[in-house]
Amino acid sequence: MTATTVPTRYWHVLDDGRVQCDVCPRACRLHEGQRGLCFVRGREGDQVVSLTYGRSSGFCVDPIEKKPLFHFLPGTPVLSYGTAGCNLACRYCQNWDITKSRENDVLADAAEPQQIAETARRLGCRSVAATYNDPVVFLEYAVDVAQACHDQGVRTVAVTAGYVCQEPRSELFGVMDAVNVDLKSFSEDFYHRLCSGHLQPVLETIEYLVHETEVWVELTTLLIPGHNDSEEEVRALVEWVLEHLGPEVPLHFSGFHPDYKMRLVEPTPSTTLRRARAQAMAAGVRFVYTGNVHDPEGGSTRCPSCEQVVVARDWYDITASHLVITGAGTALCGGCGTPLPGRFDGPVGSWGARRLPVRLSSYGGVS
Repeated sequence: MTATTVPTRYWHVLDDGRVQCDVCPRACRLHEGQRGLCFVRGREGDQVVSLTYGRSSGFCVDPIEKKPLFHFLPGTPVLSYGTAGCNLACRYCQNWDITKSRENDVLADAAEPQQIAETARRLGCRSVAATYNDPVVFLEYAVDVAQACHDQGVRTVAVTAGYVCQEPRSELFGVMDAVNVDLKSFSEDFYHRLCSGHLQPVLETIEYLVHETEVWVELTTLLIPGHNDSEEEVRALVEWVLEHLGPEVPLHFSGFHPDYKMRLVEPTPSTTLRRARAQAMAAGVRFVYTGNVHDPEGGSTRCPSCEQVVVARDWYDITASHLVITGAGTALCGGCGTPLPGRFDGPVGSWGARRLPVRLSSYGGVS
């Protein structure tokens, strides 16, 4: 084994001698030397190992709103990292150079979990996000990073498609403070044709997060023209959210741009995003946002009671805040005192839209 290869727990031996990976519903069945679809979990020595532990495709300090999380430490910087590979095969992937990589040369930075946590603290980041590709495929690394962050008083975030089995799901999200789940569509056909996956496991993950954990949850759906942007599908998605999650889970509708294997599809018109937002709010979802489009109204948070703007955003810049942060870490509308759902440990930050690429040395320094 190399230094980046570590044993994993979620697998079992089949009667025919193959080893089945049990991290996600794909259930890859592997002969010796084979890798799963994600390419970063494979069979070595009659067990499933993780092949990218401690190696990252890059580190960057981002605004937390970029994840996107609008009700979790708003305005603060988050140290983002990822590895390589993914357990879905989305034809429109907008991080395809990382998620579809079959070469380890995209893993430019090496960092132990403790180094990431210490770097985040030194840079003033209130949280660290496992993102870019899905932390489900680098579960062991993501869990160790999260535990190291908590030791340093740093919060943790996962950005995920939620395509994960029950037992590893509990381990991964049990160490996270906030999660944004990419609900790619509300259509099984979409998941099958464009992602090589299934819808139901994702819905189960979302319900688990909202009802069985203390994790703060927000959802994102990328609306792709002609594929998942119809009023009928948006209506079905919104009705499911209201019935199964409740009206206070924030919902983000983001714009698609042509990429990977769907370069001939037109970008999402801003009118489509605004229509979906209006549709969801009219149905009763209290916090609905637009993304990947310049829309200050669609990016701002309004009090659900008095409708005052309590956090005004222009792209990732917070231009005004009218929240009252209590000693208990909750937020109240500055106009009427209505509590705002979310996690607000401290004042609204002023990091803005800056992106700061970071390179970690082998000694944990920043260069």
